[in-house]
Amino acid sequence: MKVNPINISNCMKVSDLVDEFDRSGVLGAGRVGRACNILTDMIQDDDMKVFMSLGGPLIPGGMRNIVTKMIENRHVDLIVSSGANITHDLVEAFGGSHYRHEGRDDEELNEEGIGRIADINVGSDDFTIFETEIIKIFEKISSERNHISIQELLYEIGLMVDDENSFVAAAAKNNVPIFAPGLIDSMMGLQLWIFNQDHDFVVDAVADMHYLSDIVFEAEKVGAILLGGGLTKHYTLASNVIKGGLDAAIQITMDRPEAGSLGGAPLEEAKSWAKARCGSSLASVVGDVTVIFPLIYAACLDRISSD
Repeated sequence: MKVNPINISNCMKVSDLVDEFDRSGVLGAGRVGRACNILTDMIQDDDMKVFMSLGGPLIPGGMRNIVTKMIENRHVDLIVSSGANITHDLVEAFGGSHYRHEGRDDEELNEEGIGRIADINVGSDDFTIFETEIIKIFEKISSERNHISIQELLYEIGLMVDDENSFVAAAAKNNVPIFAPGLIDSMMGLQLWIFNQDHDFVVDAVADMHYLSDIVFEAEKVGAILLGGGLTKHYTLASNVIKGGLDAAIQITMDRPEAGSLGGAPLEEAKSWAKARCGSSLASVVGDVTVIFPLIYAACLDRISSD
């Protein structure tokens, strides 16, 4: 099959552009096209549970409303998130913001109480509000129960958040469970530790595995959207080992495979561990999630609405 040149025209839709990528079939364009095809098939398959992992600074990087929209559209059934993405979602839910970095010196930022994530700034005042509000929520939850799983904790938090753009709130309201195996490695985790200095409040990470394994076993098929690498990617893959691996998956990452890290590993490698089934539909795209996934999902939405 020959490589087709990519054609563009005035006023073409995002889905038309991605279709051109798919027709070309090679390099990054071809991988984006295949990923969009797989995502569309996953969403339209009523027998498939769709897991989504969120690694890297996706929420402070502008992806918050997209994740929330996917939940509200019922295009994702389960989320595995870093603690940081949950924290940054709640920072905004409690009235804080993320700001564009304007090239200032990091030592100056430190003096002013501003933290930097690449070209994103977050002020200490916003984290102070977060700390105050999350402690209030911990107080309410712990007054009713002193032993809770991470997933249950996030569900209870989501029910108390009044922000239509919060993915944590949307997940709770739409019964989409959020798992965060690395929650302690975040500002929320720090606040949990501080809270536990004078409260009998146990957050049980192992308890999540009972609920997660039930979801995997009861699903006819499981697909995954892996945004970024690291712990969230591995937790999503490893949770499906118990049933022979994922049936379909796409991943978008900037990590490279040469060093052997999981974040940079192509999805095909997961077949050797039975984290993805032999014969499964897989696509690995190398690039910035905040550029590529909105493009893919916008094209997917257009395809679904046209069917």
